[in-house]
Amino acid sequence: MRHQPVRRRLLPAAALVSASLLLAGCFAAPGGGDAADGGKRIRVAMMNPPRSGLSPLSDDAFKLSRWSTAETLVTLDADGDARPALATSWKQRGAAWTFTVRDGVTFHDGTPLTARDVVRSLTRAATAAPKPRILDGVDLTVTASGKTVTVTTAAPDPLVPQRLSSPQLSILSARAYRGKTVDPVGTGTGAFRLTEVDGTSSASLDRYDGYWGGRAKAPGIDVVFVPDGTARAAALRTGEADIVEAVPVSQAALLDPDLVTEVPMPRTNTLYLNTSKGPFRNPALRAAARRALDAESIVKGVYEGRADVAEGLLGPAVTWADGLRTPRRDTPAAAPRGATVTIGTFTDRAELPEVAQTLQQQLRKAGFDVRLEVREYAAIEADALAGAFDAFLLSRATVLDSGDPAAYLYSDFASRGSFNLSQLADPAVDAALDRAAAAPAGTARRKAVMAAEAAVLATDAAVPLLHERVVQGDAAAVAGVAHDPRERLLVTPDTYVK
Repeated sequence: MRHQPVRRRLLPAAALVSASLLLAGCFAAPGGGDAADGGKRIRVAMMNPPRSGLSPLSDDAFKLSRWSTAETLVTLDADGDARPALATSWKQRGAAWTFTVRDGVTFHDGTPLTARDVVRSLTRAATAAPKPRILDGVDLTVTASGKTVTVTTAAPDPLVPQRLSSPQLSILSARAYRGKTVDPVGTGTGAFRLTEVDGTSSASLDRYDGYWGGRAKAPGIDVVFVPDGTARAAALRTGEADIVEAVPVSQAALLDPDLVTEVPMPRTNTLYLNTSKGPFRNPALRAAARRALDAESIVKGVYEGRADVAEGLLGPAVTWADGLRTPRRDTPAAAPRGATVTIGTFTDRAELPEVAQTLQQQLRKAGFDVRLEVREYAAIEADALAGAFDAFLLSRATVLDSGDPAAYLYSDFASRGSFNLSQLADPAVDAALDRAAAAPAGTARRKAVMAAEAAVLATDAAVPLLHERVVQGDAAAVAGVAHDPRERLLVTPDTYVK
């Protein structure tokens, strides 16, 4: 879906030159940029640097997936249904799911994939502290027998295959697991072998000719991590990058429209309100804050129309959500009377600081005294999770892990959720989330998910503002690049530079 720019924000020439220099020389690949066989390596500018040394047990796993270097037992199709990957088939019997491991797969260190390798990787994830969020509220054990692996949960779980599609449950070779660390360098099974990681600056991958899925078209990938959105856009404009992740809205209008692709994302900008302490412990003040916020002006002003006003936590990328949503139950509001609140957010997503400033103005107009605290995400996440702010503005993927929103809702709003920024502990919400988690896949589960969304919204613990559309930049010479709403795919075996 291509869009013409809505309006242009012209930057000083010096700013563009400075941004471009940030990228200059960063994409120097072996052999001067092209492989010995004449193919061109793919140069990628990504937004967020690694936060956990590219450990697959963290959100860094999605980088490994987007580079086609680490793989899971199953993948998801466009509808969120499980499809074979490192497992060729599976069947359920009560609380146990048995998966048949694919023959002919080798790890990047040359060792063959076995059922024991799957047990090692999944057990390490299941016993990690903290667990990957896809396993929030899930206790599982994994055993091997010949070429099969059996995953058993404490209670029957209809979503085990979808859970095992999460990049955080990637299968790596024995060499990856040394002590408490997990090292993905040279230990995956994908089309590209991770060969080098330079801290939070760059990464390099070479084509793995032994890939079970067939030889990749490109000889390798060179990645540079560029948190600055202006610099990422400049990399595309100046030809320094072939693929640019997450072009800021303000920069998209300055690019050739033919190089910009806009994809509706299952990602919601949400203001999480702290329900455990501070002014927003009072439900009436949470209701007052919600009523004071005007998301439409944010979509028009900050996002230049490249977003959708939120009606709930789940947006248009979850195609069935709107048809099953019920009108929200309103709650009484109280006058703020100068209540002082601090909103936290981060700079890694270029629009969020500007959104926070707009929220500050809107809440001040309603009678709140509002302060902002803005840092890089790596420097603010721990405080946000600890409830250090009265409110936290976050751009949050809603079906990132399993293709099913129940996992996101549990992680963010269950009293035991690992990403509970609102510090919410509400028995009605917990009960609704448990019902959603237990419901069988299909219509019944979707209805239960929407009932859980309604229970969360009734607390005003979270105020959904808008649903993002990701803007991705692809150079004219690049072909076969993925445009994935779930942010799992980017460079695939079919991606190459002409």
